[in-house]
Amino acid sequence: MPRPVANPPNPWLTEHREWIGEPPPARLEVYEERAKSILSENDSGDVGFRWSANPYRGCFHGCAYCYARPTHQYLGFGAGTDFERRIVVKTNAPELLRRAFARRSWRGELVALSGNTDCYQPLEASYRLTRGLLEACRDFRNPVGIVTKSVLIRRDLDLLSELARSGLVRVSLSIPFVEDDMARAIEPYAPAPSDRFATLRALSGAGVPAGVGVSPIIPGLNDSQVAAILARAKECGATHAFRIPLRLPAEVKDVFLPRLKEAYPDRYDKVVRAIRELRGGGLNEPRLGARMEGRGARWAAIEDLFALECRRLGLDRDPKAASVAVPVPPPDDRPPRGQLPLF
Repeated sequence: MPRPVANPPNPWLTEHREWIGEPPPARLEVYEERAKSILSENDSGDVGFRWSANPYRGCFHGCAYCYARPTHQYLGFGAGTDFERRIVVKTNAPELLRRAFARRSWRGELVALSGNTDCYQPLEASYRLTRGLLEACRDFRNPVGIVTKSVLIRRDLDLLSELARSGLVRVSLSIPFVEDDMARAIEPYAPAPSDRFATLRALSGAGVPAGVGVSPIIPGLNDSQVAAILARAKECGATHAFRIPLRLPAEVKDVFLPRLKEAYPDRYDKVVRAIRELRGGGLNEPRLGARMEGRGARWAAIEDLFALECRRLGLDRDPKAASVAVPVPPPDDRPPRGQLPLF
């Protein structure tokens, strides 16, 4: 069971930070746990990876649309403020990944960081678990893909560059808005888009294959920004792009819709109608409306625009959402998988 940390390590111990906008609505609570496993297997054909590793549960960024919110309820927490301020830290994550890689059954498949919540949220500055996972991938020459919103990834440029020289890493910056103010309303504690574009430029400049994820696309709110996001990402050195349409499963809609109404009351009805069109009449229909009896012309137009802009800009367009595929080195080029020591 996770145990609470009475005084969690301060990720900004040596630097002063001021909040942009309103401070968080609740104080941060950190729970440490010794997890039993670190790899999660995905069997959905909608994403471009089978295995993911999640060193943190819950996410400080507080994005209203985050699909991972309902998973926090499995811990006895809520999907709203609890998800944003009661963070579970898997303190033994790097150790577990090394054990998984050392098994003879492991085939050296790509591992995605993270499949659930951001692996570079602020607590990573002190816990350094994501860096430990990357070091394991380097030592075992195992391919790794990263999707993040955080500028904190710049701290690991040395390690990422080393992985990139061996063709073992690919990074995507999730940037659904081109305007900082709009992002702040929906993603209140995530780094501003301008900072994410700067991070994309830093990654590209360090030789790390980096791209952009226009995720999620919210019809009626940010779909008009798709072309601008792709163009700016290309200017910053992006090599690839992917897109994911908004989906509002379970309690996610109960967080997203009130925040949307508060931030954009004049757009609220328009956006809700557009989401229902996109999803074939509901808010969480897994099939897109464009595939259902001619409905969903708006999404078809968005998809055509995305594909056209990717071709025009020379961006590799990932056919699967959040694809992070990189080449897998041959087995002979990876460390032997002997038995781990007992102690």
